Parts: sequence; structure tokens; C-alpha cells
Amino acid sequence: MHTISVKYALLAALTVACGFGQATATIQTFPLQDTNGLIPTRNVKAEAVEYQGRRAVRLAYEGHEDGFAVLPGTDFQDGVIEAEIALKVTTPPGVRNPGFLGIAFRARPDASHYELFYLRPGNAVAQDQAMRNHAVQYVAAPDFGWYQLRRAWPWVYESHADLKPETWTKVKIEVAGRMAKLYVNGSDSPALVVDGLKGEDLRGVVALWGYANEEAYFSNVRITPAAPLNIKNGSDITGTWNLRYSSDAGVLEGSLKLNRDATKVSGTWSGALGQNCAVTGTWRDGYIELSFPGEWPKDVGLGVPGPVTACLAGWIDGNAGKGRMRVEAHSDGQWTATRKE
Repeated sequence: MHTISVKYALLAALTVACGFGQATATIQTFPLQDTNGLIPTRNVKAEAVEYQGRRAVRLAYEGHEDGFAVLPGTDFQDGVIEAEIALKVTTPPGVRNPGFLGIAFRARPDASHYELFYLRPGNAVAQDQAMRNHAVQYVAAPDFGWYQLRRAWPWVYESHADLKPETWTKVKIEVAGRMAKLYVNGSDSPALVVDGLKGEDLRGVVALWGYANEEAYFSNVRITPAAPLNIKNGSDITGTWNLRYSSDAGVLEGSLKLNRDATKVSGTWSGALGQNCAVTGTWRDGYIELSFPGEWPKDVGLGVPGPVTACLAGWIDGNAGKGRMRVEAHSDGQWTATRKE
């Protein structure tokens, strides 16, 4: 995606060299009353300004792309990230893109890979309910943008939250292993829960993120590390798995017999949706996406019996796995699986 500007290349290299060792043991705070140490990507300009009565950092964006500014010395895996953020939209009235800003984590300093929660305050006050449901969003670059996630898993990686445009909003991100939660404005309940983060990296830098045609403001970032959960990438999918699918149409069970050839997965499903159904899919460092044709059972009581396509995605960790599953036009839910000895 983006490359680091020459001006900040050395500092970025030091961040990588020093950052990807043991987890930072102390709390880090960034008042962001100036731009000292920030590492912007090439298309981002960082300035120290005053916005709505406080000193802050403003990020402005050139061109039509997103970008971020790395917080120096950060090396984050699990823990809590807190920040205050605000947005000033500079597009004309009536334009459908009412601003984007957020916090990236487990990121690579060149912005090629990262996890991200972002807010769209303009959507939160829209009269169109579908737009309101796009107020807070999770994405993971480079392969899981909002469009891909929304089409594949509607309403799972985005939600409504009570936000107001052009005002300071408190955000808190809790990360533990493959789960992350986003809280806004001090609420005890998360606005969005992501169980099964999509990113390739289990640790990385923390960065301020925004988009073109807007001014994004950031203040008072606080990073509190936690002991990382004992997970690692790379678990293989090859073998036989007992799978349980808990959905809005009930619980379905079955067995997956799978083989992997590099990144390609093949095999069969036998269970509630049919016998010896051909499975195809992909594997990436322990993350899988699989699909197979089947028959929706008559005895479920919901949905029209007949041919269906089932899709599932998630992570394999050793001899266990979990993620999301849907049977198109019939059900959506979560799956768990254990490897058969």
C-alpha cells in the first residue's frame, strides 16, 4: 500500500528493530500536543493544532487514499488502547462519504498490514438505518476491507453507535488474542465485538488512521499492555474435524475431512447438510475460508428445504478451531471444531 517517507525512514526502521521483541511492560501515554516522533505515511501531513479548546494533532490527507501516523516506540499485541478522536469533514454537503477516522493496531510501519477500528460519525446520525449501521467498523489490511467483509458477512464487522460529528469522542479498544472490542464514550458495553481478528500479524505498532477529504484530530492516547494470550499462527488444517455450528436457525453438526496443498484446501463434509459434500477453500498461516454445497434439512423448521451453499471462515489453533459460518439465505452463526484423534 503506502511507503514511509524518506524523512521518517530511519525512525521507522528503529521502530521495527526495537519494537518486535518482548511485549512492552509499561503503560505508554501520548498527549499529542505536538508531532514529535510521529511517523506519517507518505500521503499524510501531521500538524500540531488547537481544536475545540484543546491541543491536538491533526492529520490531513493528500490524494484519495487512507494513511496513518505511527506512534513511536509502540509494540502492541494484547491490552487496551484508549484515545480521544474528532473529525472535521471537508467534502461538500450531500457527498456519501461522511468521514472516517480510527486507531490501527498490530500494524506494520509501512501501512501494508494492520488491524483497524474506525468511526463514521456522520453515519451515526443518518436518517437511513442501513447507513446508521455503518457507524463503527472493523477492517484488516490488505485483504479484508469494509467492502469484502460487508458482502461476505453482513452486519458482523460493523454496527451502530451513538456518535456526534465534529466533536471529541472517547474510544477504547480491548485486544486479547484473536478477539477485540471497541467501546465509545465511556460505555461499559462494547459498540462492536470482533471474535476472530483477520490480520496476519499477532503484534505490531499502534497508529493514528484517517482518510482523504477530511481533517482527523487525535489527543490523549494511552496504551496499557496485557500478558499476551498463548496463541500462534501456522496451525495446519489437515485431518478430520468434528464441527458444531450454532446459528440463528438452530444447531447443526457434522464432520470435515480435509487436506492441504500449500494454500489450497480440499476435502468432504458429512453431517446435517449432506453426506460427502465436496469442500474447497484456502489456508493462510492458520486462517481458513471454506465452502461446500449441501441440502437444507426439512426437519429444521426454518428456511425452505433444498440446495444451499455453506461458507465458513476462522482460525485453527492447534487441535481446535472457531469462526463464523453461514448457510446462504438460511442461517448465520459461529462454528467450533476439534480435531479427531
